[in-house]
Amino acid sequence: MSSSILTDREIRAGLRCSPPLVADLLNEALQVQPCGVDLTVRSVSRLTSSGAIDFDNSGRVLASREELPWVDGWVELSCGGYHVVYGETVNLPHDVMALAYPRSSLLRCGAMLYSAVWDPGYSGRAEGLLVVHNPHGFRLGRRARIAQLVFTRLEDAVERPYDGRYLGENA
Repeated sequence: MSSSILTDREIRAGLRCSPPLVADLLNEALQVQPCGVDLTVRSVSRLTSSGAIDFDNSGRVLASREELPWVDGWVELSCGGYHVVYGETVNLPHDVMALAYPRSSLLRCGAMLYSAVWDPGYSGRAEGLLVVHNPHGFRLGRRARIAQLVFTRLEDAVERPYDGRYLGENA
C-alpha cells in the first residue's frame, strides 16, 4: 500500500463520517473539488505586534491581531500580511494529513496564501497567512473561497496524532 491523494468520491464519503472530514461547508457541490475541498474565509485580521518562536515553544509569542470589519460583505486590503480564519472545521483521521494551497484566482489577483502542514489527528477551524502583493490592493468578499485543502491518506495511522496547542482552535 502507498500514500494517495483523496479523490472527490473519498472526500464525500469522509463528509458523512462522525466527525466529518470537513464540517460547516456552505455548498458541498461547489466546494468539493476533484482532489480537495475549497476553504472559505471567515475572518481577516491585521497583525498588530511582533511574534517570536524558538525550539521548544517556551518563548513562543503569537503576534497580536485586530479583526477587520466587513463593509457590505467586503474588506479592502492593502499590500501586506493578514491573518485569516477559515470558515470550515476540519477533522483529520489518524491516517490522513492535509496541505492547503491558494486557489488560482487568488494568485491571479496578486495575493498569496501560506499554510503549514495539517497533521493527522488535527481538528479545528484552522488559520492561514494571506499576503497581498498587488500594489493596487485586493478586495476580499466574506466567505470567498481562498484555499484548496488537499488530503493525503497515509500508508498507516500515525503512532502519535497531533495533540498540540491548536487542537480544537476557533471551534
